[in-house]
Amino acid sequence: MAEFSKQWCEINDPDMSWDFDIDEVASKLTPEYGLPYICEGFGFTYIAKDEKNNVVLGFPDYITNTIKYTIKWKTYKEVINEL
Repeated sequence: MAEFSKQWCEINDPDMSWDFDIDEVASKLTPEYGLPYICEGFGFTYIAKDEKNNVVLGFPDYITNTIKYTIKWKTYKEVINEL
């Protein structure tokens, strides 16, 4: 089942029910820690905080022709501004 964040729903489909709130999850994190959360709308798989306490979102960055991937980190603000 697909999961969508409150923030994605508010921007893209306000009538859609959301599964989790990025801000609420992030408020429980300490710097340099994160949790796996999947947002099908934005495409991230992790919510974390960096060493400066900024909220960052982790996106899978697949290695060509393999099932392996690394995580590409973007700030929460970058992701929202990309829309």
